[in-house]
Amino acid sequence: MARHLSGISGRDDFAVMRSVIARTQVELANVSHSDNDTMLGWERFLAGEMTTAVPSALLASWKRSLQAGVNPTAGAAPFAVYGDAVGALRWRHRELISASDRLFSATADLFTESHSILLLTNADGVILKVAGDLHTLDAGEKIHLTTGGDWRESTAGTNGIGTALATGQPTYIHGSEHFCEGIKTWSCAAAPICEPGTSNIIGVLDISGPPSTYQINNLTLAVTAARQIEMVLAEQVARDHMRLLAFCLQRLSSSDAAGLIAIDRRGRLVHTTARVALPVGLGERFPGMDEDRAVEEWAARLPRGLRPEWFNPVVVEGGTIGAMLIVPSRSATHGTARRVANQEPIRTEADPQRNCFSQILGCSVAMRTAVGRSQQLARRRVPVLIEGETGVGKELFARAIHGEEGANGPFVAYNCGAASKELIASELFGHVRGAYTGATSEGRPGRFELAHNGTLCLDEIGELPLELQPVLLRVLEEGVIYRLGDTQPTRVDVRLVAMTNRNLREEVECGRFRRDLYYRVSVTRVRIPALREREGDVELLVDHFNRSLAQRHGTQTRRFPDDVLTVLRAYSWPGNVRELRNVVENLLLTSDDDTVALNELPEMLDEAEIPDKVVSVVDAPSVSLEETERAAIVQAVQGAKGNLAQAARSLGVSRSTLYRKLEIYRLLELERRPVR
Repeated sequence: MARHLSGISGRDDFAVMRSVIARTQVELANVSHSDNDTMLGWERFLAGEMTTAVPSALLASWKRSLQAGVNPTAGAAPFAVYGDAVGALRWRHRELISASDRLFSATADLFTESHSILLLTNADGVILKVAGDLHTLDAGEKIHLTTGGDWRESTAGTNGIGTALATGQPTYIHGSEHFCEGIKTWSCAAAPICEPGTSNIIGVLDISGPPSTYQINNLTLAVTAARQIEMVLAEQVARDHMRLLAFCLQRLSSSDAAGLIAIDRRGRLVHTTARVALPVGLGERFPGMDEDRAVEEWAARLPRGLRPEWFNPVVVEGGTIGAMLIVPSRSATHGTARRVANQEPIRTEADPQRNCFSQILGCSVAMRTAVGRSQQLARRRVPVLIEGETGVGKELFARAIHGEEGANGPFVAYNCGAASKELIASELFGHVRGAYTGATSEGRPGRFELAHNGTLCLDEIGELPLELQPVLLRVLEEGVIYRLGDTQPTRVDVRLVAMTNRNLREEVECGRFRRDLYYRVSVTRVRIPALREREGDVELLVDHFNRSLAQRHGTQTRRFPDDVLTVLRAYSWPGNVRELRNVVENLLLTSDDDTVALNELPEMLDEAEIPDKVVSVVDAPSVSLEETERAAIVQAVQGAKGNLAQAARSLGVSRSTLYRKLEIYRLLELERRPVR
């Protein structure tokens, strides 16, 4: 019978949990398993007949499954994501996955040869992580009980994961209690994982295996494991809160402020000393502030009484851990007003919503490498050369590097390929009155002066005329500029971030760029990968642009089906992220249909080369699926000369899946066999 373990929430302590588990063990011990009776009850239920042989909780789950349109003869759950989209999904739930790492490592030996597997899902019932007995893992893949599988009740019928999510309670579903016929050869014990300090479900921990693995303590183990993950998450939240408060109190002590409001990364109020009416209490989430939005977007969603200019994202060690609002004192407010009235405003292009690494989206190895290198350089005041194709997001990196350095200094950008050499010189170094025909009557400071104590970002530095390159070199080395027409030097302290889509080494060899200037601007370098090199990032960016652009234009988001995503993944994207953004925006604005169709895609995407990941080894219909799969693996591994990572990519599977297949088919010697 289906069992629910009630009485436990994410906030209960282990003493309460042990007493409830002890009571549940007695209940489970008294259960008499009768798959025949349950099967008969299922058949009568589908026939529309009354049945009393099935518990009311199980019957309610079957009814929900039937009303959702689940096919009772289905042999597997559907996939929510697969292929490259799995990486993006795991990146979105990286905190939950990280919190489970200790548990999965500690129980690895326990599940070896146990015929059981351990699974972790998100709040939508989509599997994020799976480990355990190799043969059971292989069997689970056949019913999509693997990464990316969608096990909600509304898609897979009654099952441990889906029913635990539907009821909010730990649940055991055994054998014929499953709604779908093809899943009735499994037993599963699942326990919800709650957000620390709340009863909000953020995932499920599940133990599954064939009915022969049924044990009284399976549900107990699932509940205990889920609580361990909650404890790890709670520890992480506590650490983040400590770092957030330490940062906020440090800023408060050095400012003239009436109070401070601290909000964590989940949008919850952590601390307040401000005498401002708030719509939430400590530990409660502000409306419109959640993890699905960048912290910088919260400034536009502040409740009445809180002003956007008080809002500051908190970035520690390269990660955004929350936000703070510094409420100014009355005297500080008046003082600011007087200064604004009497002084020229600071000229800066700094944008709090873009000057941080959290705005750079990407879960691919190539992108994480570029971000990691940039975060290291952000803490050092040295020139940085950012290289990359047009549209890869070089300015986002430049702004993030500046933002990490400190928000008080100005950020000033200039495109070196936008004007003549005379105008470029005036823009960079400024001019005095009457310096040249067309000069302003009062003179004007240049970009170097405007960027004093901050960052000067020079885009397309490879376009800088040769005549101006020695002048720029001298400014960078001496820290002194002369306005055009002036004989008085002006000392400036500027950090240079240069950007280029050219190969400056080749420009040096061709004589179009000075070698000494090249060495000066490229003290440190960051290469931003092209979109075609960022495996798994296309889906992530499509999802982001779909939501953000729909909100900007006041339209509904659209669904991008698998065939459309396949084309988008296969296209080479010469315009990179900017081109992808334009395509998504065009699709949002040119149709009101909920789903994007293939024939809506721009003609240029017809050039996409769709990879055929199905390796055709033999065409004879008499060859079994196992033999075909084994032959495909042999061909891929031999073609990769024993390199399993390369072979896995050619087959379109993960390296761990390939390794399991090698063990099942007893092909591990292929990895070690020398290539002749």
